[in-house]
Amino acid sequence: MKHDHQAPLGVFDSGLGGLTVVRELRKVLGHEDIVYLGDTARVPYGTRSASTVVRYAMGCANHLVAHGVKAIIVACNTVSAVALERLRVDLDLPVLGVIEPGARAAASATRVFKVGVLATAGTTSSGAYVRAIAACSTRVETIGQAAPLLVPLAEEGWTTGEVPRLAARRYLEPLACAGVDVIILGCTHYPLLFDVIQEEARAMIGNHVEIIDSAHAVASEVAGFLESRDLLREDSALGTTRLLVTDLPKSFEQTASRFLGSPVDSAEQIDL
Repeated sequence: MKHDHQAPLGVFDSGLGGLTVVRELRKVLGHEDIVYLGDTARVPYGTRSASTVVRYAMGCANHLVAHGVKAIIVACNTVSAVALERLRVDLDLPVLGVIEPGARAAASATRVFKVGVLATAGTTSSGAYVRAIAACSTRVETIGQAAPLLVPLAEEGWTTGEVPRLAARRYLEPLACAGVDVIILGCTHYPLLFDVIQEEARAMIGNHVEIIDSAHAVASEVAGFLESRDLLREDSALGTTRLLVTDLPKSFEQTASRFLGSPVDSAEQIDL
């Protein structure tokens, strides 16, 4: 099926966390139009069963397909972990996830062949990062660490101070003990806590530790992918970002602005 290079990119996530991916896409692909769908009515996906996640993901993806998107970026680690293959089989357009780009970046960055992954319980137990890193290099050992408290901290805007620092330290401890030198932020909420995580990791492991923001890795890979498929938008105008959500909480604009890194005035509420 031929897709028009002028068509928008579709991005979806279980909530607003995926806007960190949109923020990076905007930096690298400023001329592209983006349609973002946040399933805010059913967030979080990280605690749900795999079959439920697949069902929700298909609903989100099909809605974006109806908007005529040329490719779909799954800006949710949980969906990337359990539903990506199914989406690729069922949809007649390119589907890119957030796990493989982060895994590739980490595998090439580690010097001691030990990579730590901070993620939600669902992503950690799926083993998706272990598999993705093993596919890049069989020498690299992957140590997963569920860090569920970091999600509400990011959403509440508690990104500095004692509370996030103590939470980060607690989750980083097992990774520091394991001797990792690279840590992947395996959840789209975590980049908001990048500074505090990096500070604590350096204090515990050393200044050589590298923190991988998968949102950044994803944006670079999407840019390369579109170029290789001749799908880049040929327009000098700045692209637009359209926000669709399944529920509009009062705090939406504030939270969305925090994730996107720029003011958000409105979103359309949709039913899936």
